[in-house]
Amino acid sequence: MEADLTVLVRMLAGRWGSPTVVDLWPYLGLDNPDYPDIEEAPEPLGSLCMLAGSMQMWRVSSTGRWLGLTIGQVDRELPFELLAAVGEASTLPK
Repeated sequence: MEADLTVLVRMLAGRWGSPTVVDLWPYLGLDNPDYPDIEEAPEPLGSLCMLAGSMQMWRVSSTGRWLGLTIGQVDRELPFELLAAVGEASTLPK
């Protein structure tokens, strides 16, 4: 799966440049001193932060969206999956 992720990253980097690595941990809200009284992370970040620790991301400025790739796992008993997600650019910090 890592090899497939590497191939996809290279292909997309050829189109949109090098990706930014986004740490998904903060979107869980566990570092927030007000936890659990926090706002939920916008989707798809809310789901991704439950599946993976980070993602490789490209801002696609012509669309106002971002594209992210990562490898994640829903549960220890389930297989790892190669995940792709698209979200609104406004859901990520600047």
